Amino acid sequence: MTKGEITIDEDVCKGCGYCALFCRRSCISIPGDRFTPQGYFLPLFSSPELCNACGICGWMCPHFAIQVYKMPEAGHEIKTINSEKSE
Repeated sequence: MTKGEITIDEDVCKGCGYCALFCRRSCISIPGDRFTPQGYFLPLFSSPELCNACGICGWMCPHFAIQVYKMPEAGHEIKTINSEKSE
């Protein structure tokens, strides 16, 4: 079961490969046949079922192109805080 999800901003990514290199679970790959609009290699979130949302890929990205999202575990709920005051 997927515990995490990442998004890669194609407009910001420079294809350095640090995300794939430092991912301890090999969730990210650089296939070599996908490119950003600027022509850089585009990483692929190739094994999302292995992701535990540790965040290393996002921390290692020198261009801040990766956002990491942790999914709630079974039995946990997401609470939303409403910024509007109740009357």
